[in-house]
This record gives sequence, structure tokens and C-alpha cells, in this order.
Amino acid sequence: MNKQIKDLNSDIISCRKCPRLVEWREKVAREKVKRYADQTYWGKPVPGFGDTDAKILIVGLAPAAHGANRTGRMFTGDRSGEWLYSALHKFGFANNSASISADDDLELSGVYITAVVRCAPPDNKPSREEIESCQPYLLAELKAFSNLKVIISPGKIAFDWTIDSLDKLGIVSFDNKPRFSHGAHIEVNDDLTLIASYHPSQQNTFTGKLTKPMFESVFKTAKEITK
Repeated sequence: MNKQIKDLNSDIISCRKCPRLVEWREKVAREKVKRYADQTYWGKPVPGFGDTDAKILIVGLAPAAHGANRTGRMFTGDRSGEWLYSALHKFGFANNSASISADDDLELSGVYITAVVRCAPPDNKPSREEIESCQPYLLAELKAFSNLKVIISPGKIAFDWTIDSLDKLGIVSFDNKPRFSHGAHIEVNDDLTLIASYHPSQQNTFTGKLTKPMFESVFKTAKEITK
């Protein structure tokens, strides 16, 4: 593993900077829900996961309370993850089409998955202050991945804060901030493309706002860019 990423993930796991998030993630881990009552929850900040020499970085919003906050792996154990890992497998970025637990045999190739916020927030809504508190971790990741060609941001909040992070690093500066829309391509520079996607949340997938072909088209494009 890339030593920078390994050290960063150790720092992430031990983080207790945001009192509201610490209280919530630990409360959820203690009280659980009935369907997972027999499981031990992770209940800590969730580190990134995947290939540390990745050309593609996926930046989500935050762990789900009974998904990654339970399993300890990004997009693992919830419906959003089912869509994500199925798409990754279809285009050759994952050896399996499902991510069930942090100790399964899933491996990613050319892809690393992270998030704007590393702790599960109440109602899936981190505050601006909590996002800003967590942002140094994303900044560090963006600097650590030297081979990046594509960043995929599922959801408007992740998209906006990815742009903000790229701006803070001096990688890009826009006169007019790009607007979020599904499938939007932003040429960050000659070597890096940002692709926006609707988040594969149940709110979007159950209503048909996001369909499988729409979601898979994002990864098809990423595959073509990174050939």
C-alpha cells in the first residue's frame, strides 16, 4: 500500500474532531437496528478503500449509518453500494459485483473510493463545519494519488466539495463554478477529468431519477478515459 495513504487512513480511523458525528456514529453502533442486531458495528471514521495506485478516484458524501458505519468499508452493506460495485465489476474495476463486508475478498483495480466526510452524519447531512473539518483528509488523498485521470463525484455535495478541494490545492480555478448535472464532464486540466453523477441512493434509484444505464455510463466513460 502507498505509505502516504496507509498513514492517512490510520489518522482517519482515530479522528474525533467533530463531537456531533462522534456521538452519532457511536450511538448507532451501540443501538444498531434489528436486522443487524447480531453484528458488531465499526462505529468509527471510515478510511478509503481500493487501489492506492488508482487512476480513478470516487468521492462520495459520507458513510451510511447502517452501511459503512457498520461494515467499516466505503459503500459497503447498503443499496447504494450494490449499484456502485455492480458497475465497477461490469467495467473490470472490481473482481466481484458485491461488497458485503470489510473482510471479504473484494479487490479494486485502478479505482479508490473515499468520501468528503468520514463519519456517518445524522440524516445523512453533515454540516458545513464538519465538512471543512474533514476536508484536510481529502486534500491529502488528492495529493497522494499521482496517477489520477478521473474523479467521479456521486451527488451534488460531493461534487461541490471536490471542486473546492481541487481549488484549494491550486489544481484548478474556475471563473464560473461548474454546475452539477448527471454525466457532466469537467476538464480540470489536460490530465484530469471530473465526472458528476447522481448518487445511487434509494431516493434516486427507486424514483427512476437514476437508472442503471445512466449510472453505468459514468463508468464506461471513465474506462475509456483511462485506457
